[in-house]
Amino acid sequence: MTVNRSFVLCAALLLGLAASVPAARAQQSSRLDEIIARGTLRVGSTGDYKPFTYLDKATNQFSGFDIDFAEDLGKALGVKVEFVPTSWPNLMKDFEAGKFDVAMGGISVTLERQKKAFFSEAYLREGKTAIARCENKDRFQTLEQINRPGVRVITNPGGTNEKFARANAASAEIKVYGDNTTIFDELVKGNADLMMTDSSETLYQQRLKPQLCAIHPDKPFDFAEKAYMLPRDPALKAFVDQWLHIAKESGAYQAIYAKWLQ
Repeated sequence: MTVNRSFVLCAALLLGLAASVPAARAQQSSRLDEIIARGTLRVGSTGDYKPFTYLDKATNQFSGFDIDFAEDLGKALGVKVEFVPTSWPNLMKDFEAGKFDVAMGGISVTLERQKKAFFSEAYLREGKTAIARCENKDRFQTLEQINRPGVRVITNPGGTNEKFARANAASAEIKVYGDNTTIFDELVKGNADLMMTDSSETLYQQRLKPQLCAIHPDKPFDFAEKAYMLPRDPALKAFVDQWLHIAKESGAYQAIYAKWLQ
């Protein structure tokens, strides 16, 4: 029987490729594998957004709702947690540079961020609303009342708050204030009329500062969700989603929510 030489060569080549596929897959490790092998979960956080994340510069210690969750995620992974300071203007740059494995700290899900990252399942549903001195709250019930000349809107730079303010209050006077940890003091002092931010933050800040009132936080101006921003690694996303699901079902989520958001 005559065997076609080309057929034999092609068959050998295909067999060689098939044999190499499992080896190639074995060499590919996920970010999840890397974190476990490293023994450290690097968490990027801005440290300026109470109650989700706050960095005490005197002690260099983070605290907040998402900081507690980061520690819980580290325990689930069996690794230590290392917090990596970032900022809202540099969040995506630092993320793309690989400075951390996950970003946590009141991060809103946006389509622009989704182009470059995965998000975990959402852990909080809310939206943007206003906060002002209590005597002025009736003046700023609608975007039409806010989007007027002479209205002084204050915002922190580089995040969804600034984007929302510029998109919906272009006729107002928009002041960008660089220190998000003291921005609400500007409202108390009367240096601005209002700030538009996430409804969860308005509720938290009105508890800290009785001079300020959240404006219809139960009916925000838009829809938004908070989640954890992850690299495009299906294994890591699957683990984080399952961990978050278990936390909600076991009561761990509710305990941390009650501590920071009620």
